[in-house]
Amino acid sequence: MGGSAVSDAFSGFDLGGMTALITGGASGLGAMTAELLTNRGARVAIADINMDAASELARRLDGIAVACDVTDSTQVRDAVNMAVTSFGGLDVMVNNAGIAPPPDNDRFQRMVNNQMARLDPSIEATPLDILVNLSDPVWDRMIKTHLYGVFYGTREALAHMTPRRSGSIINISSILGLRPSASAPHYSVAKAGIIALTKASSAEVSQFGVRINAVCPGYTDTPLLSQYSEMMRSVIVSQIGMGRMGTADEIAEVIAFLASPAGSYCTGEVFSASGGYLS
Repeated sequence: MGGSAVSDAFSGFDLGGMTALITGGASGLGAMTAELLTNRGARVAIADINMDAASELARRLDGIAVACDVTDSTQVRDAVNMAVTSFGGLDVMVNNAGIAPPPDNDRFQRMVNNQMARLDPSIEATPLDILVNLSDPVWDRMIKTHLYGVFYGTREALAHMTPRRSGSIINISSILGLRPSASAPHYSVAKAGIIALTKASSAEVSQFGVRINAVCPGYTDTPLLSQYSEMMRSVIVSQIGMGRMGTADEIAEVIAFLASPAGSYCTGEVFSASGGYLS
């Protein structure tokens, strides 16, 4: 009897017969999520601007690849429709596509210096003028990629999920959406907006069987952070309670939980997976 209970518990993580679309699915967290969902039994559509990488991953996972720039609402609509046509429906939408602010080693060093100046009056702090120097195109691209991309993806997924009274949408925000960073105001605003959008859209559709949740990863060792210097990585890790960055598979497990029947009572929730960042 005890063995049966254990078996029933773990069956909640089974995604057999389900279909999923993952934006930004060709690399990093998106690719790891595609692999994990496939291993749990789902069929996956990998939407990405890098069709070579998306096609290769789709071939390996026996899924499909879809060209998609999430800043273009028509491309997002076409990607969702292609997944629905190919699979006969859409059960899981993972709005994952994103970009990271390029690292600036000099500015980072000055930020560290300014932190020290708060402890030692003999150290002179230097204004960083991050917001003052943030251009319109850089601001627009960050907001369009993250916030608009999630809006487009959620809107198109709901057009298919709400009539079926079933579906799970997982929006990838960030720990910086919960604890905004002075070094990346545009990124922080975009990720905070995703949290608000998640809660607002969930409040609308939760009674119709569609669940919408947000995942807020902390600093995760993916290609997005590959340009960070060793000094930058060391300072970041020093602010993480667990003393290390996360891995893509650790975050993908949270996404898979929310996609599965095991997460059936979760909607409008914000799941932080940061290793204790600044806690």
